[in-house]
Parts: sequence; C-alpha cells; structure tokens
Amino acid sequence: MTDTIDGAALLDEVEAFHRRFNVFPHEAAYVAVVLWDAHAHLLDCFDSTPRLAFLSPEPGSGKSRALDVVETLVPRSMAAADASAAALFRSVSGIDGGRPTILFDEIDTVFGPKAGDNEQLRGFINAGHARGRPVYRCVGDGANQQVQGFPSYCAVAVAGLGSLPTTILTRSVIIRMRRRARNEKAEPFRSRIHVREGNEIRDRLAKWAESVEEQVTGAFPALPDEVTDRPADVWEPLIAVADAAGGNWPERARQACVTLVTASKANDKGSIGVRLLTDLRDHVMAGIDRLPTVAILDRLNSLDDAPWADLNGKPLDNRRLSKMLAEYMTADIEPITSRNIKTAGSVLKGYYAADLWDAWARYCPPPPESPLPPLPGTENTA
Repeated sequence: MTDTIDGAALLDEVEAFHRRFNVFPHEAAYVAVVLWDAHAHLLDCFDSTPRLAFLSPEPGSGKSRALDVVETLVPRSMAAADASAAALFRSVSGIDGGRPTILFDEIDTVFGPKAGDNEQLRGFINAGHARGRPVYRCVGDGANQQVQGFPSYCAVAVAGLGSLPTTILTRSVIIRMRRRARNEKAEPFRSRIHVREGNEIRDRLAKWAESVEEQVTGAFPALPDEVTDRPADVWEPLIAVADAAGGNWPERARQACVTLVTASKANDKGSIGVRLLTDLRDHVMAGIDRLPTVAILDRLNSLDDAPWADLNGKPLDNRRLSKMLAEYMTADIEPITSRNIKTAGSVLKGYYAADLWDAWARYCPPPPESPLPPLPGTENTA
C-alpha cells in the first residue's frame, strides 16, 4: 500500500522553498507560482495552460532567480533562451522521450523593441497555450516538402524586462517583480545544493499529481464572480490544482486570482485604439453628445499622461483620428465616421456620442464615477 501524499502540505513545502530564494511583490504571487509549478505536472488534465511571466522595469529584480527555482520544481525543464522555433517544435513533439516545461530567461531579447518580429516563436507560444492546436510547417527538401503538424501544447514560463506581446500577456499569470528593499532578505541559491533539493520536491509533486489526476481531469472549479473570459481560462487550471490539494489552498488560490487579475487589468493599457475610445469617453466628451473634430483634437492633445501630443513625433491630427475611429463600429454596424455638426452660423465636421456608445460598451473598461456622454437620443449639446 502506497503512502498517501498530503497535497496541501506538499504545496506548503513548495511555497517555503520559493520563499527561501525569491522575494515576490505580494502574497498572491507566491500562491500563483506554487500552483503553476504543480499544474505543470498535470497538463494533460486541462484544456489550456497559462504562461507564467516574471516581468520588471529594471535589471536586478529577481526574475532570473525566480525562474531558477521554478526550473527545479517542474517536469523536464528546458532552458530555451537561445532555442530556435524549429528546435522547440521538435522538443515538444517528444522526439527525445517526453514533453518539456520550457523556460525563457531574458525574454525581452526575443520580443523587445530591438529583437525583430520573431513571429514563429510568438506563434508557437500562443498556440501552445491550448490543447490540440499544432503548429504546421513544411518539412523535407526542395520539391519533396510536405506539411507536418507539430504539437505545441506545453507549459511555458518566461522572465524579462518590460512587457510582452499582448497575445502572450493575456494568456499569462503576470508577476511584476521589483528590486529587494534593504529589509528584504533572500538565501543565496547554490545550484550544487539547491537544485537537488528542488528536484526532490519535484519528484514528490509528480507522485502527488498521479494520485489526483483523475480528480483534476473531471474538475470544473468555481471561479470568483469577477473573473471571466480569458482570465478565467488562465486561472482555471490553477484553481483546480488548489481544490485538489485542499487545506487553505482553495481559499488562497481564489484570493490570489482576484488580486492578480485586478492588478493585470490596472497595468493593461489596452491597444492604442482602446486608449483613444476611453479618453474620448472619460475626458473629451463626458456630458456632451457631440463635439467638432477641432475641439476633440485640442482636448486630446492637451491631456497629461496621454500619448496624443506625441505620436511618433507628431500630434494626433484629423486624418489619423478618422482612421483610428473607423476601425470601430456604431450600433448599426457602420464604421464610426465624422458627421456634420451645426454651430452658430456654420457647419463643422465632428463626432457624436451616439456613434461611439456601442464601441465604448464593448471595448472600454468600466467608466469612472464622472459625467458620461449622454445616451443616444438626448439633446444636451455642447
């Protein structure tokens, strides 16, 4: 008879191991990283796997050390900072006997502003988030090439400066690292000693994962009400792991979920188009149902902490405003365009709140507690 492994106690041990070497920005980060470590042993139980991203604005913030510790705890870790997309395709295909957990340090050198497009690698990371989405490539020589599908589903953790492409960020649990304060201490990580210690915990995680595999496979855990859509997809595997472990992990997992999802929304500025829509709603047309283009541009370009006065060295102008807004639709499924606005003695081109309401409702974050542009049909003109 095999001994039963206490899942909650084991996750406590994983957390204690991280706390020896990593100083994370808040308690929720420890919970998320521990659950991510454990979920990597249970990938085949889930429909998707979140990426784990340690990001910071400056070097020396502990990102690489966090990845070092994760590396000791996950199955078949593969440090892939300089791996080509082709090498990753074949690694995940299991040509050497198994699927790796891929770890990218210095991911900013892959996706940063000086790194080029790296579209193949970006496509691989995106596709591998969900089960059953192979990447297709032509293999063979010359005219004897054939299309072959390569499995891409695998766990991926990254560390780097700055940010990531939006398509990867939205599939990630994001840990915003920062430099340790003088009163924050961490034990030095010695590979000769601590890799072995982490691997011993890893092996017990693997055994525990085998014991709960059937339970986790059939689980569809309840998530906090405020976590929906893509964040829910990201967190569902981690919550399922916490529920299987028991103890105080289910409660801690849901609290961490809300904390980190809320933080990611606060840091997510969205696309430049969403920023434009939001600024129009909250700062330019608040309480107004129509406004001439010249007035809109004047207000946008005078906003502090906004990009409009310097878009690639030039302020936002009528042509670019028109092009950006035309990407979005009115409630009548027509592109948003300027219309005539009658003023005293003249007619000017401008925009109506009624044309923007549908885009505001679909794309913008919840509005602040301030006057909003009137609902379509009201007559409160500027």
